[in-house]
Amino acid sequence: MEGHDDRTYFVTSESVTEGHPDKVCDQIADGILDAYLEKDPKSRVAVEAMASANTLMLAGEVTSKAQVDVVAKAREIIRKIGYVECGKGFDADTCMIFTNIHNQSQDISMGVTKSGHGEKEVLGGGDQGIMYGYAVDETESLMPLPCHMANRLAERLAYVRKVQNVDFLYPDGKTQVTMKYNGAGEPVCIHSIVVSAQHREEIPHNVLEAFIRCTVIDPVIDPRWLTPDTRIHVNPTGRFVTGGPAGDVGVTGRKIMADTYGTIGKHGGGAFSGKDPTKVDRSAAYMARYVAKNIVAAELARRCEVSLAYVIGGIEPEAITVNTFGTGRIPDSHIEALIKNVFSFRVADYISELNLRSPQYLKTAAYGHFGRTNQGFRWEETDKAWILKQLAF
Repeated sequence: MEGHDDRTYFVTSESVTEGHPDKVCDQIADGILDAYLEKDPKSRVAVEAMASANTLMLAGEVTSKAQVDVVAKAREIIRKIGYVECGKGFDADTCMIFTNIHNQSQDISMGVTKSGHGEKEVLGGGDQGIMYGYAVDETESLMPLPCHMANRLAERLAYVRKVQNVDFLYPDGKTQVTMKYNGAGEPVCIHSIVVSAQHREEIPHNVLEAFIRCTVIDPVIDPRWLTPDTRIHVNPTGRFVTGGPAGDVGVTGRKIMADTYGTIGKHGGGAFSGKDPTKVDRSAAYMARYVAKNIVAAELARRCEVSLAYVIGGIEPEAITVNTFGTGRIPDSHIEALIKNVFSFRVADYISELNLRSPQYLKTAAYGHFGRTNQGFRWEETDKAWILKQLAF
C-alpha cells in the first residue's frame, strides 16, 4: 500500500487452539479475572499461570472484595478445554495446583487510585508502556487476512473436536498461514497453510490429513486464495500424539502476536491475559484497536496503526500517534486531531466506554483478542466511524 512496484513478499501469521499449553494458561488467568470482576467489578487483578506436565502454578496479585476459589476455577477451565482423560499427562481432576497470590503492591495501587471530581472516576494507568492498535481493510473485521485465516482455522479445529465429537482429536493444535502480497500491499494468494492437530496414536496420518483438509481447511479457506502451487501441510512431522502441558511448558502471555495482529501490526510487548483493565498494556491496546478500526471503517485510510504511550499513574497518554502508511485520504496529523476530539483517552473514560469491567476476558484468551465481531467485544464496534467521516470531509 505504501508504494506500487513489481516486488512481491510474504506475510505469515500463526494461531493456536485453546488446548495449546500457553493458551491453557491464558484462559485460566482470564477465567480467574472474570470470576473476580463478576463479584467485584473494581477488582485489581494480575494473575499468571504456568503449566508443566501434570502441575499448574498460579501466582500474582489480587486486591478485591470478592472471594474466589481459584483452584476450582482453574480445574473448571481445564475440563472445559478438554483435558479430562487421566493418564494422558495432564487432566483437570488429577493435576497438582500450587498457588501464590497476594495483594497488589501499594506502590502500584497509589498510581492507579486518584482523587475523583464529584461522581466522575479518575484513574491512573497501572503501568508504563506503548500500546498499539491496528486495522486494515483486507477483511470484513478489518484484520490482516493471514491473521484472520490462522485464527479461524484454529477455531474450526477446536469446533470439529468438541462440537462434532471427533474422538481421535485432542485439545492441542497450531495453525499457520503464509500469504503472498504484491508491491501495492494487496494480498494475492495463499503460499502455504499449516495445521498441526494433536491426535490419538492409532489414527493413520493419511486418514488424519484427509479429515483435516475436508473438515477444517475447506470450510474456512475461500478457494479464490488457493492456487495449484499452494502448499498444505497437515502434521508435517507425521505425528502429534503428546501435546498440551504434557508435551511442553505453558506460560501466560507467550502468544502475544497470535493474540493481536499476527506479526503484521506492532506490539508494545505487554501481554493481556490475567490483567484487569487498570493495566493499560491490556486496556489501552483495546482502546487503540477501537480507534484504528473506526478510522478505517470511516474510510479515512485503508490501513491504520494507532499508538498510545502511557506512564504509570498517568491519567492520559503521554503521546498519541497515527500512522496510515501512506494510505490516508487526509494527513495523519489531521486524523490525530480528529480522534482527540472524538475519543477520550483518559484511562477511566475508556474503561467505561468499552465496558472493560465486565467479565468477558475468558472469551478473549483464545483465537485472538481482535477481529472477533461475534463475541460482543465493545472495542470491535465501529460506532464512531460516521462521526469521523463527517468531521473529516
